[in-house]
Amino acid sequence: MSIPQSGGGPISSRADLVAFIAAGCKPRADWRVGTEHEKFVYSLRDHKPLPYDGPCSIRALLQGMTRFGWAPVLEGENIIGLSQDGATLSLEPGGQFELSGAAVQTIHQTCVEVNTHRNQVREVCAEIGAGCLGVGYAPTWTLAEVPMMPKGRYQIMRNYMPKVGGYGLEMMFRTCTVQSNFDFSSESDMVQKLRVALALQPVATALFANSPFREGKPNGFLSYRSQIWTDVDNQRAGMLPFAFESGFGFERYVDYALDVPMYFVYRNGRYIDVAGKSFRDFLHGRIPELGGIEPQRSDWADHLTTLFPEARIKSYLEVRGADGGTWRRICGLPALWSGIFYDQTSLDAAWDLVKDWTAEERETLRASVPKLAFRTPFRNTTVLELAQRMLEIASHGLRSRAMLDSGGSSEDGFLQPLTEIVQRGQTRAEELLALYHGEWSGDLSRLFEGYNFL
Repeated sequence: MSIPQSGGGPISSRADLVAFIAAGCKPRADWRVGTEHEKFVYSLRDHKPLPYDGPCSIRALLQGMTRFGWAPVLEGENIIGLSQDGATLSLEPGGQFELSGAAVQTIHQTCVEVNTHRNQVREVCAEIGAGCLGVGYAPTWTLAEVPMMPKGRYQIMRNYMPKVGGYGLEMMFRTCTVQSNFDFSSESDMVQKLRVALALQPVATALFANSPFREGKPNGFLSYRSQIWTDVDNQRAGMLPFAFESGFGFERYVDYALDVPMYFVYRNGRYIDVAGKSFRDFLHGRIPELGGIEPQRSDWADHLTTLFPEARIKSYLEVRGADGGTWRRICGLPALWSGIFYDQTSLDAAWDLVKDWTAEERETLRASVPKLAFRTPFRNTTVLELAQRMLEIASHGLRSRAMLDSGGSSEDGFLQPLTEIVQRGQTRAEELLALYHGEWSGDLSRLFEGYNFL
């Protein structure tokens, strides 16, 4: 989750909030890709999550990373993140370690960034006795075993989450994801991209399904992380059916965000708990706890980071449906969506694929994919065939973009790990389950030992 936003000046009206999002419109030449990926960090000694303090700890990891030029981000006396050249390193509530990458032009640059990050983290982890695991849900830890990071917003969320859903604490402390961010040129371009993203998000979830274990045993799902999101807080999560209604645009999204309950307002290094109150009330001075505090653009930016639909809008579009995974597959997510979003022919083809899907069909897909993944039926086909079509569209778009590396290779090579999964018809989760029931004989210590930094 994001570090606190800053700057931007006061908000005087709803129009300012619309303008904040609309200001994200960019000409095609300025479109960029940002990739965010989370990992579980654990002790090599006992495979438990790292505490915040101590010789083998999250603090030690963050401090160790400063040797590579990362600047500390502090909350009080605690280092809670790092920043460098448009990228940030931050902590999820349970110590999940996240790189929010810089906005780059090509997936080749994303892959350099990802591999550089891997090498840096691996060096520091080796020194403190830690490992990194890329899956969508903590495979063995109980909720009680996971420490909470010393960030004020997480205390507020921990208190509020159980009031609004059954899985909120599970999401906070035991999930990891990979996300990607994309630009749009206009309001209509945003609308088309958001609709395609929402409709195809369950297919992407199946492609990246990688969370089949809970507390040492199979959990009955292939993407337990995505199952968790069906009951976290349905006021701020889900498939946004209103995005497919006639007339949808920036203003309608702002109206949705205005009424999603807030968590906090950040002032002078302190999080003020306003959980359950709306930004609309904040805008109109109707929250007594804020005692005359004037809304700022940074407050709106913070609030937008606490909306959790399957795809969301800030001043850019963010796709959010993938489980955390192995390093080799991280670049597949931005490649998949870049091929669809950044070539108009491919974007139109994706829209043609989904434009007549009903809200009920989209919701049914979302509800079924966590358990069935590629085997999910849809009309006269399956999600496996939809995934194959999605990859074909993305591959065409990446080839048309013709963003080549120094050796002349296209970005579509980054789709290869996903293509292999579709060709086998078996998700990453099913691969792990086969190992669990076979070679590993039910011993998930083998997962930590065999997939450390894989």
